[in-house]
Amino acid sequence: MRLTNKEISEYLHRCYTAADGLWFVKVEERYGFDSALDVDSEVWKIMPRIQSRFLKTKLGLDRGLDALLECLSVKLKLGGFEFKTEKSGKRIKITIGNCPWHNIMVNSNRATLSEKIGSSICNTEYSVWANEFGEHIKFKLGDQICKGSRSCILIFENED
Repeated sequence: MRLTNKEISEYLHRCYTAADGLWFVKVEERYGFDSALDVDSEVWKIMPRIQSRFLKTKLGLDRGLDALLECLSVKLKLGGFEFKTEKSGKRIKITIGNCPWHNIMVNSNRATLSEKIGSSICNTEYSVWANEFGEHIKFKLGDQICKGSRSCILIFENED
């Protein structure tokens, strides 16, 4: 049996998201929700470094808002997010209309935990992304789907 590149990508994506969720649930079962969220936050202090550095290398980019926007757009697209981007001067706004991580929480009957996880992990993850592209780039999390909004708003500003 042969798999297409799309099927291989789908398989790896499913394994990645399943592994992320399974280890969280197993840590939660053993040590409680708060401990699992603490460990998850530690993981998401490292994962964006791996992702951003890989994409910067592959795309031949370095630092700055334009590089951040290009790399983050690739990451979100590969992650199955539906989003739009706006850049104005020293500011990037990303509006996410569909978050696959929130959808996983809803589909696994854990929607009540999505807000707590999303608020913690998104702030951690995207702050690391900002820092990887410049120490003067700051991240602010606006509206969130997991808090009942229609979209998530990610703001990156170069305060240099």
